[in-house]
Amino acid sequence: MVDVTSLPIAVALTMAVGAIATGYAEAAIGAAAAGAVAEKPEVANSMLLYLVIPETIIIFSFVIAVLLMLWLKPA
Repeated sequence: MVDVTSLPIAVALTMAVGAIATGYAEAAIGAAAAGAVAEKPEVANSMLLYLVIPETIIIFSFVIAVLLMLWLKPA
């Protein structure tokens, strides 16, 4: 049997770290994309793709949090 007393903390940390990582990545990529689009407007489509990719971090964090809650639920 698994001790699940710290399960809410584990789920909260999973989501918090994922959100912080996504925000950090979006900030760095967003600043670079703004500069690149200002110099060459034709790269806007590829920069949009680069801005969407970090969003998968928070989606993966959410999936991991749900799996933690489902697999380690109290008996």
